[in-house]
Amino acid sequence: MAVGKEETVGTSGRGIVEKAKMARAAALVLANVSTAAKDAALLRIAAALNEHREQLLAANKRDVELAAQLVAGGKMSRALLDRLKLTDAKLDEMILSVKDVAKLDDPVGKTLSAIELDTDLELYQVACPIGVIGAIFESRPDVLVQISTLCLKTGNAVLLKGGSEARSTNEALFTVVAEAASAGAGIPDGWIQLLETREDVDAMLKLHEYIDLIVPRGSDQFVRYIQDNSSIMVLGHSEGICHVYVDRDADVPMALEICYDAKVQYPAVCNAAETLLVDTQIAREFLPRMVDRYREAGVEVRGCPRTLGLLERKGMVGIKPATDDDWRTEYNDLIIAVKIVEGVDEAIAHINTYGSGHTDAIVTENTATALKFLRFVDSSSVMQNASTRFSDGFRYGKGAEVGISTYKVHARGPVGLEGLVIYKYLLMGAGQVVATYVGKDAKPFTHRKLTRSFSF
Repeated sequence: MAVGKEETVGTSGRGIVEKAKMARAAALVLANVSTAAKDAALLRIAAALNEHREQLLAANKRDVELAAQLVAGGKMSRALLDRLKLTDAKLDEMILSVKDVAKLDDPVGKTLSAIELDTDLELYQVACPIGVIGAIFESRPDVLVQISTLCLKTGNAVLLKGGSEARSTNEALFTVVAEAASAGAGIPDGWIQLLETREDVDAMLKLHEYIDLIVPRGSDQFVRYIQDNSSIMVLGHSEGICHVYVDRDADVPMALEICYDAKVQYPAVCNAAETLLVDTQIAREFLPRMVDRYREAGVEVRGCPRTLGLLERKGMVGIKPATDDDWRTEYNDLIIAVKIVEGVDEAIAHINTYGSGHTDAIVTENTATALKFLRFVDSSSVMQNASTRFSDGFRYGKGAEVGISTYKVHARGPVGLEGLVIYKYLLMGAGQVVATYVGKDAKPFTHRKLTRSFSF
């Protein structure tokens, strides 16, 4: 897998300022590249990922072997190691994701609104790229591909900084993406850059004249550090303290399957459930069966006093007491905190107090209860009778995601193409001046809504 053009790859010792300047220059060009050229580049990336499968897996194997040593020495969590692993199946998902992004409508250039201010004075609100995105993430190799391909589709340049634990994998993936994108016509050199050191992150935070948006994916503490140390707009992908609430009117077999999937299917990710809330009226029937199933899967259960009492009466011992910190913890592991609550109101209050605004679910057959939960739980994704694991850009039909934002501005939840575009106003006149529309004999505006779109 040969390294391509030096300007494109950006891993040849260039300083971060120079890389940011190159990205800024490329962004101005990429913003006006045709949809056809961008989609062709995406399909080349998908093909290249498959073509270089062996090299990518070999690079990842090196990272995993080093990470396993860190886990054995207590210097890295098992969850981080699990997220790091790249398999043929994950590569297949990655390739499918890139192809799905290519199939999606291009949001760039779309007319969001159009209004006539007066005859021959028309105002258009048109979607455009944000510019240069700085993405900081850890461990999961697929993040590099997801972010870079979404940026390419939306005409944004991107500076990427992955965790040191995935260095070999990220470098290999970066080279594949950069070379494949630049192999055809239209895609400018320098649109994608890979940063190499921890010091690059601190340097990136000061480059407000070149970078328009920073997307950090990591712990809440890490995201806050980024916010506190940069004047650049931050779209935070923070921790996922996700809940499943089993209501008194839940279908028990359904609840067993949903709660199992939400915790066990892939515990090392942000949309896995960390807390199980159970209505007191169904706890006696549901909880012992659920805890049995969790323990068979190797899940450590931590229970509130009522949970411990109920399970002990059923002869189930060895359950660890839950502390107040457990309700605020994202485990990313086979651990779950369990609390018995007095109905949906207490469940909602608990979630809004301890949750991170990520994803929360209710299992119930009662429509009124479900609607109350959906309305009052203040999270980016709220679900009825479905696993929290569905909260994902690919599963939501976005092709991929930059991250899952728990913020309430610009973009929220799984952030796909729509979260990487902004808009500008285009005013088309015929010599009008403001003086005509002010004063005693001011001409009135028509402010008539237009149905046509702006076309470049």
